[in-house]
Amino acid sequence: MKSKSFKQTFSYSRRSFIGAAASSAFAFTFVPSKVFGANSRLQVAGVGVGGKGKGDFDGLAMHGDVIAACDVDARRLDVATRKHPDAVKFSDFREMISQMGDKIDVMNVSTADHTHGPAAMMGMRWGIHVYVQKPLTHTVWEARQLADMARKNNICTQMGNQGTAADGLREGAEYIRAGGLGDVKEIHAWTNRPVWPQAPTITARPTEVMSVPDHLDWNSFIGPAPMRPYHSSYTPFKWRGWWDYGTGALGDMACHTTNLAFMGCELTQPTTIESVNTGPINEETFPSWASINLDFPKTDKRGPIKFHWYEGKVGNNGKDNKGEKNLPPLDLLHGATPKNSGLLIVGTDGVMHSPNDYGADWSVYKGGKWHNRSEVDMPEQTLPRNGRGDNGMKEELVKAIREGKPEIAMSNFNYSGNHTEAILLGNVAMRAGGKFTWDAKNMKTNRKDTDKLISKVYRAGWEVDPA
Repeated sequence: MKSKSFKQTFSYSRRSFIGAAASSAFAFTFVPSKVFGANSRLQVAGVGVGGKGKGDFDGLAMHGDVIAACDVDARRLDVATRKHPDAVKFSDFREMISQMGDKIDVMNVSTADHTHGPAAMMGMRWGIHVYVQKPLTHTVWEARQLADMARKNNICTQMGNQGTAADGLREGAEYIRAGGLGDVKEIHAWTNRPVWPQAPTITARPTEVMSVPDHLDWNSFIGPAPMRPYHSSYTPFKWRGWWDYGTGALGDMACHTTNLAFMGCELTQPTTIESVNTGPINEETFPSWASINLDFPKTDKRGPIKFHWYEGKVGNNGKDNKGEKNLPPLDLLHGATPKNSGLLIVGTDGVMHSPNDYGADWSVYKGGKWHNRSEVDMPEQTLPRNGRGDNGMKEELVKAIREGKPEIAMSNFNYSGNHTEAILLGNVAMRAGGKFTWDAKNMKTNRKDTDKLISKVYRAGWEVDPA
């Protein structure tokens, strides 16, 4: 299908597309990233500038000059660039980066999940520092490649799970690391998602024929996924529930809800992953409900930890959205009321409860009662404070770029790549069913069917090359 292009004409010299081969439409040589002084103006670009992407784009734009913007939806692109009349517009991020990559210093990638990896990897190959919305990638393999690329080439990165910037989350992580809960044994996290269309109401592709809207570049939305006819049930936003484009409730929300646990417990990679209670699986959309267990092994800092994830409504058959909300054992809450989403971290000396997705607020159950975080004895501060929320995430990334220190951005790809890998292994278990083991070093499972789901087949021209 021919792409509808609404690329703006511009005066910059066009880079030639090199080495077009059957395996890839573009080939790259790595361009080293730049380090900036305090007064340098960053050259900013955005990939995905509508919806949440507009907030990411605007947040980065506060720290430099916008020179390019890309979105598959021309209407959203026009809105996002009203404040940036000199920005060159594109609907295909490959064209934007290939033509302007040597001028771009930093860019956000806030597209549908399935194009996070291709866009971010292409940008980093040009030495561009990147801010990528959660989840970092669509597959486990992509998360590893992005983290490896950033580390090998000193690229400054940040994943957009904005709770990371909250002082409360960092205080909670310090409390856990200092032994405030004793030895952590279990982690339980739950969500009210999905809140978008998927199973049980949608389990097959629509058969209705629709024309592609004039404002939409359908080819660029499809990106690395297999081509299919346009339908309004895929985009905007509704892509989250489709296997080809989204990562479902686990991929979407666990990077938020489990962030405090990953940072506080310094989780690495699980060794065993199991789907223990998951609704009927179909080939197109995520299930109505799922419960996933991950076993994290002992490290030199802590003992083994059992991790439990709960989503959806058990028994939901699509009639009046009925079913029993999927929650952890209520006795673990010691009388507290579970909110729509939350996190429990269970230790030998106490239980931490965070009643939302972002980990900024939490309380501890000890001595037969709950204590607010202001009522517990806090250890010495070991993590920097930010407290600026979503904009603080961008500020930390810019500071990392200016100082040439990727570690300043606390959700950098070393951290968030590991986090995303572990979370997306849950989706592998959800789709394949049952239990499998995970050899993180070699990125292998003990089952052929789950091995196939660690990565995916890319449509020609949209591949993610290994780091």
